[in-house]
Amino acid sequence: MTADLDTLPKIGAPATRALAGAGYTSLRQLAGVPRAQLEKLHGMGPKALGILEAALAEHGLSLG
Repeated sequence: MTADLDTLPKIGAPATRALAGAGYTSLRQLAGVPRAQLEKLHGMGPKALGILEAALAEHGLSLG
């Protein structure tokens, strides 16, 4: 299953809200963002970060 760069993959609601609150609405926007920056968002846990990293990797991208 390939993730769409224009949407966010299925992650938990708290993590989705955390990303939206920080202005991230697509997977494409997360490419190059430092992992440490995302870890600081309230509601963003290791499972959600792993899903995001895997989805980015499908497109040859990664977190910063």
